[in-house]
Amino acid sequence: MTIEQGPEGRRHSLLERILAASVRQRWYVLVGVLVVAALAASRLDQLPIDAIPDLTNVQVQVNTEAAGYSPQEVEQQLTVPVENALAGLPHLETTRSLSRYGLSQVTVIFEDGTDMHFARQLVGQRLSEVASQLPAAVAAEMGPIATGLGEISQFLVEADRAAPQSDGTPYSLTDLRTILDWQIKPRLRRVPGVTEVNAIGGQVRQIHVRPDPERLLARGLTLHDVVTALEAANATRGAGYVERRGEQLVVRAPGRLTTNADIEAVVVSTDAGTAVRVREVAEVVIGGELRVGAATAGGEEAVMGTAVMLIGANSREVARRVA
Repeated sequence: MTIEQGPEGRRHSLLERILAASVRQRWYVLVGVLVVAALAASRLDQLPIDAIPDLTNVQVQVNTEAAGYSPQEVEQQLTVPVENALAGLPHLETTRSLSRYGLSQVTVIFEDGTDMHFARQLVGQRLSEVASQLPAAVAAEMGPIATGLGEISQFLVEADRAAPQSDGTPYSLTDLRTILDWQIKPRLRRVPGVTEVNAIGGQVRQIHVRPDPERLLARGLTLHDVVTALEAANATRGAGYVERRGEQLVVRAPGRLTTNADIEAVVVSTDAGTAVRVREVAEVVIGGELRVGAATAGGEEAVMGTAVMLIGANSREVARRVA
């Protein structure tokens, strides 16, 4: 008589054979366990371990800046057109917006599982379509490919007070901010896994032209005349080329303004055959842009930078590269 084993019996028989083979070849089993343990230990420093798990949904932020616009104007002329253009996107879950003085921020949330790059491509296509509906000189831009937990490294930009600049003057907050914006940020943004570097504190260096209303009125000029003259003077013109003895010589008129003296020498108009230059109706000084925040360290104002990690990257590895 033959008795057939059921699935449960076959499983027990297989486990018995595996256990018997493991006992007979216990040294091979021990070596295999040690090899696997060694491989696991060698990969511990590569595990993407975070202090707080990133549970952010798939979202794309659209930021639109418009200096001087009130919150009501931002909502009517920026936020609403952008929201309407983004309506009906594939896999769209919801949108939310924020309208502040001079800033519109629309957050587009997609269904879980949607590829981030595919979502940004969809948003970018719609933004190109809505560009004609926005006010002149205003553009909607997508935020970096990051989440609210992507700020992985913060650092201060400091200067040794005993080592001044080459001209003997100590480093100011404006100098430190310039070093951060033009030397440190471009290098950090090339680090694999870094998507953005934010700067706060100090002064962003600018050249300010401060017209004198009385001088303008005395010469029959307006602010528009000064702005138009500066825009026209700050340009490079090309005039083709000239051939001579088989050599091609490019003809161009470089007109970019590089120093305060160049700006002061710009001609605004002529008065009885005499050129009226910017220095005669305005003051040209080094200044800074309007600030909306500041950074402090040790009770004193400082210049600070924040490295933002690309979504999905290994925070431990990216932070190590940034450092």
